[in-house]
Amino acid sequence: MSNFVQSLRLWFAPERVREEGDTPDYRFSLANERTFLAWLRTALALIGGGFAVDQFLPDLRWGWRIGLALALLAAGVLCSLRAVNHWVRCERAMRRGEDLPVGRFPTVLSLVVAVVALAMVVVVLFGWEG
Repeated sequence: MSNFVQSLRLWFAPERVREEGDTPDYRFSLANERTFLAWLRTALALIGGGFAVDQFLPDLRWGWRIGLALALLAAGVLCSLRAVNHWVRCERAMRRGEDLPVGRFPTVLSLVVAVVALAMVVVVLFGWEG
């Protein structure tokens, strides 16, 4: 079974992660959980930003408004999915005594947010009507 499928199953049955390796120091598990919650807060902020762009900028040209809103909403969805996946992967790695997993998602998320922010700067500088 692929590593991704196994991780996906643990999303819905996290108690099964205890079947692997040794129990880590609880402080590491709690830190992992705090990181998970930070990712969820980020996801909620992105989703809220997407709705805010759509609802509170009605004078913005339709294509700009929808494009920016969808970019923020998609980033929020991906961030929330990444949160649980990263939590499971880190918990498994700690129990197995392995290095913690790394990924490119923080970089991708940062680039998406930067592109949306730059687009908003363009909108502010050149007006709502484009």
